[in-house]
Amino acid sequence: MRLLRFSFLPMLLLLLILGACSKKTVSFNSKPEQPGLAVLLTDSLTNSADTTKAPSLLVKRLAMTKEQERAAKEKEKEGQRKTKKKKNVFLGEKIKKSFTKSGPKGRNQVIEVFYFLKAFQQPSEYAPALYYFNPKKRKIFKATTELNPATDKVLHGPYKKMQGGKVVETGYFALGTRHLRWERFNKDNVLLTKTHYEMGFPRDAAVSYYDAERKKIKEVIPYVAGKIEGDYVRYLENGQRDWDGQFENGKKVGVWTKYWGFRNRRHYEYQYGESGYDPEVAEPELVKEYNRNAVLVYDKEKGIDKRDAVTDRPGGKK
Repeated sequence: MRLLRFSFLPMLLLLLILGACSKKTVSFNSKPEQPGLAVLLTDSLTNSADTTKAPSLLVKRLAMTKEQERAAKEKEKEGQRKTKKKKNVFLGEKIKKSFTKSGPKGRNQVIEVFYFLKAFQQPSEYAPALYYFNPKKRKIFKATTELNPATDKVLHGPYKKMQGGKVVETGYFALGTRHLRWERFNKDNVLLTKTHYEMGFPRDAAVSYYDAERKKIKEVIPYVAGKIEGDYVRYLENGQRDWDGQFENGKKVGVWTKYWGFRNRRHYEYQYGESGYDPEVAEPELVKEYNRNAVLVYDKEKGIDKRDAVTDRPGGKK
């Protein structure tokens, strides 16, 4: 009996193995049968061979994530380059770029590249010289009186002047005044002058005041490297201009203006030499004269002379 029991067990195992290896059709509509021992042993998505020989799904997922992350960053940077515009801001003020051309085309043509304030601001009344751009005339002007908000664009930001494609002057403007470092070059790119400004005043300028609080400026004498160089200005005690002009190499050059003493109205304009490296003009020539109402009564170049016909007050000649 015991011998029969032991001989039956190998046969049972053999039948189970043969049943597991035989093909079997399974209908998804039929009711599932109770799983046998063979089904329980093989009902797995993976076996030991699969997990040891197949590549790791986790490593692959991480590699793809890094690639996607890199691609996303590149896409974001590209989007920023396309949609983000560089804001033009100088010393906290929004500015706009422009340029002017003057002179004949070719080597002698002068090109000026500059910026001006988007929102108009009236420059300081004590500024030695004011610079603005007139879009209609396409030209930069230098002024000493208040600017017109309707027509004048206050220069503010980097400035570059080129002649024949070569840079001859660079600097910065701040609220209509020369600011920071200004340099001038010749056509061979040799540095001629270098001046540092602080809101229109040369950094080494000698400034005198009417009051101890240093609020009412009396006179500004520009100094560069120990020499008088740049814009000179003298004020009356009421804050109005009295005189202004320019020094070069310690000598008066260009046009010097004498004012009436109210509303910064010009009275006389005198012409000195064109260069500070020439002998200084001892007796300047009167080239223009204005009456108290800012009317031009004398212009040497245009041949205008109405000084004898104009009266500044009733009952008397000027």
